Amino acid sequence: MGTELEAPPRTYRVRTYGCQMNVHDSERLSGLLEAAGYTAAAEDDDADVVVLNTCAVRENADNRLYGNLGHLRPVKDARPGMQVAVGGCLAQKDRGEIVRRAPWVDVVFGTHNVGSLPALLERARHNAEAQVEIVEALEVFPSTLPAKRDSAYSGWVSISVGCNNTCTFCIVPALRGKEKDRRPGDILAEVQALVDQGVLEVTLLGQNVNAYGVEFRDRGAFADLLRATGRIEGLERVRFTSPHPREFTDDVIEAMAETPAVCHQLHMPLQSGSDDVLRRMRRGYRQDRYLGIIERVRAAMPDAAITTDIIVGFPGETEADFEQTLEVVRQARFASAFTFQYSKRPGTPAAEMEDQLPKEVVQERYLRLTALQEQISWEENRAQVGRRVELLVAAGEGSKDAATGRLSGRARDGRLVHFTAAEGVRPGDVVETIVTDAKPHFLVADGALLSHRRTRAGDAAEAGLRPTTPGVSLGMPRIGIPEPLPAVTGC
Repeated sequence: MGTELEAPPRTYRVRTYGCQMNVHDSERLSGLLEAAGYTAAAEDDDADVVVLNTCAVRENADNRLYGNLGHLRPVKDARPGMQVAVGGCLAQKDRGEIVRRAPWVDVVFGTHNVGSLPALLERARHNAEAQVEIVEALEVFPSTLPAKRDSAYSGWVSISVGCNNTCTFCIVPALRGKEKDRRPGDILAEVQALVDQGVLEVTLLGQNVNAYGVEFRDRGAFADLLRATGRIEGLERVRFTSPHPREFTDDVIEAMAETPAVCHQLHMPLQSGSDDVLRRMRRGYRQDRYLGIIERVRAAMPDAAITTDIIVGFPGETEADFEQTLEVVRQARFASAFTFQYSKRPGTPAAEMEDQLPKEVVQERYLRLTALQEQISWEENRAQVGRRVELLVAAGEGSKDAATGRLSGRARDGRLVHFTAAEGVRPGDVVETIVTDAKPHFLVADGALLSHRRTRAGDAAEAGLRPTTPGVSLGMPRIGIPEPLPAVTGC
């Protein structure tokens, strides 16, 4: 008498676009799918389920999405039973428009109901029709969901989601909602769970990370959290991103300077050096306040590497406004900067402002800014030559490492260093070396290693293991479990 063969588990692949919040959300999506019985698709194989986790910040984000969906259509046509899901900020914004423009999409879900994905996939299969479910408020904090982590040695930990700011160029608050803060004990428990699995470094993550505590009215909560996180035994590095200058307080500087595990790295978005432009952006600070923060950080931590975001060509920006931005860049001497040409984001106040600048004006200013920042970055990096650095060895950060006989790692200040490979050194291990050369965007250390410490993170990376953090049960169906399923909403 024959026995029925059990069907192999369905496979998945998650493609991520946008910010660190999206990267971390994708870890949650992977964890949810694996908890529901899916397995990750092999590198060169097509997946049974492809999830696109989208971003709505850039002007061409929708073009990119629909281009990628167009490429997936023939793949899906040739693979019966394949499903395509779209989530993230663009899904929250476009909703049912996605299925209208790309009717081969099976599931659309928003930023507030990430946990619904497995149930929506099952419902789409059962009903043989697209499922669109967008909710207007957070259903469950993402960190209560299971996660399959991307790295064996470094982990994201969300401390808040959403944003209470009203920057006129930004659509994120409309798509992510008002700020919601996690309780400190829950955050520390997640960090401890990662450390227990060998993770050496965590990055505390929030849309406006240093506003943490606003929901329970504790202005000192973020500094306290930095100190408490830094006290966790076995955790060697603590980072955070991204803070806002308006809420940045001196107690955070003190916590950074006084807590050995907290890295002397600060990403502090400037956006513009002009007070008039900052006012129209509704940023809530002015040039003097911003430069004062930089000055106090450098006084407390002279070795701090400070990076920033800058937008060029905001509506109404004059040549004098732009010169103010260049002047702040000269004074602040950022280690690096993420620079953007302003582009309209539909749904934002700035998109409706008068005095939108011609593309050629924005482009010319952008080139001047990037040339100045490139010069400063190179000068700041050349000042690192001869410095002894401790590196957490990374995987995949050096695209030319195989050809040059090098490995790559991050210094405590966040700088990328390509160093001479040595036998037995693995991602997740810690090495010390001397910087021998500098380029605008990275450092080189071509001498012999001064030390090499094998770590549990390196053991895990070598074994192909990645940390997982469990979540609460949401009552979602596993693969193969039949109806009943909850009613669909939002279509």
